[in-house]
Amino acid sequence: MAIAQLHQTPSSQQTPPNQREYYDLVIVGGGIVGLTLASALKNSGLSVLLIEARVTSAAVAKGQAYAVHMLSALIYQGIGVWDKISPHIAKYCQVRLSDANYPDVVEFVTDDLGTSELGYVAEHQALLKPLQEFVGNCANVNYLCPAEVVKTEYQQDIVSIDIKIAEKIHTVRSKLLVAADGSRSRIREAAGIKTSGWKYWQSCIVAFVKPEKTHNNTAYEKFWTSGPFAILPLPGNRCRIVWTAPHSEAEALCALDDEKFLAELTRRYGDQMGKLELLGDRFIFPVQLMQSHHYVLSRLALIGDAAHNCHPVGGQGLNLGIRDAAALAQVLQTAHKAGEDIGNLKTLKRYERWRKQENLTILGFTDLLDRMFSNNFLPLVVIRRLGLWLMRRIPLLKLFALKLMIGLTGRTPELARR
Repeated sequence: MAIAQLHQTPSSQQTPPNQREYYDLVIVGGGIVGLTLASALKNSGLSVLLIEARVTSAAVAKGQAYAVHMLSALIYQGIGVWDKISPHIAKYCQVRLSDANYPDVVEFVTDDLGTSELGYVAEHQALLKPLQEFVGNCANVNYLCPAEVVKTEYQQDIVSIDIKIAEKIHTVRSKLLVAADGSRSRIREAAGIKTSGWKYWQSCIVAFVKPEKTHNNTAYEKFWTSGPFAILPLPGNRCRIVWTAPHSEAEALCALDDEKFLAELTRRYGDQMGKLELLGDRFIFPVQLMQSHHYVLSRLALIGDAAHNCHPVGGQGLNLGIRDAAALAQVLQTAHKAGEDIGNLKTLKRYERWRKQENLTILGFTDLLDRMFSNNFLPLVVIRRLGLWLMRRIPLLKLFALKLMIGLTGRTPELARR
């Protein structure tokens, strides 16, 4: 029986895993983070089953786009897939940080780091497709899609996983189950792992625009009292806007016709790129902060949005998941080489100690940014503008802020050092 192939259509005939009943690890969730983990394990000597429920994801349908930080790019270089990704994404060489119309703008440039760029912006498919193709060439990885995990049973030395494929149930066993199935992770919930956090008073509007003038590979983070407003450069002189506003305001903005929406957009966007053209539909989604109480249990590990969510300010979310995948891959490979049980809680705790506190720091950083800037409270206005003033004038403070924003703080995975 043959493993299902990549890029299937929903009507494709599905077949179960190729008579194999046992894997070293099973990854549930074939999005960018799950694919990153599978790719990072290519030469690990571990047998991997990657399970994805949907042939076409909502992120692809909505044309989602992400800031890709320097550390994430280094991880993909270490995996060996960056050369397939980089031709289809945009780089940004300057970041402009501002507080509404306050004139003291902080400019981060490549000279601050001594690099040729500060980061990248990629549409979902520009990351997803190269990773799918890479995994398709990994002899140790089987990719199963569409398929759904319907039951998990954790035992002392193994986890038993029931997989529904074309209305039939197939059972595989594994040393380790990895949940990469998003913020509403069914694997996390079934394991009884609790979460802490809150939903923000804001929603996020995302859309593509084409400006009249060149975007000059510049990214903008503009803080308005209603919420952060980001402009991300894309190939073809397009830009992705990420516009945060209180729920009712965001819904009212999305309900406007294109002409009125563009007029409101231009007020926040500025005139630095001339007239704007709206490309495609705009989408709205709620914003939340979430941290799982545990990232691991015996035979189980959480990565990406299954483990944590943060405010979209600074474009941190996906990058945290990519770092999770690289860290877990390193821990598993090190344990496997030492002859250790990769699903043992003692082994998995190394991953949790590495990533949980680092992620919590970023969650706190994004929450503080949003709350500090999304208000008119005079003492906070004074403090944040003083902070911008100091950043412009103290190079070490500016450099620290830049490294935090683009993922160059914290422990670096070995993949990113190759």
